[in-house]
Amino acid sequence: MVKLLMSWDIRMGREQPYFEFIVREFAPETMRLGIQPTEAWYTIYGEGPQILTGGVTDDLKTMYNILASDDWIKLHDKLLGFVTNYHQKVVEAHGRFQL
Repeated sequence: MVKLLMSWDIRMGREQPYFEFIVREFAPETMRLGIQPTEAWYTIYGEGPQILTGGVTDDLKTMYNILASDDWIKLHDKLLGFVTNYHQKVVEAHGRFQL
């Protein structure tokens, strides 16, 4: 299995529409595309990204096909309207917390 790790900060003043987008569109669409969520962390105090999240697919080919799809690109672009400092990477999935 491989994991997509993503991190970002929510744009100031966009918190409410951000959370509505995540619940109504981002999470369901990510799952529909074939990425199964594994964790989501919201940092309320301290340094580091405000949001850390991850999701897995069975193999690297599947993950790259999803990330290259028009549906993912549209979803990703919409996410970028709500966030700053976006980073992502694909890694081999382990059973523990990953950065």
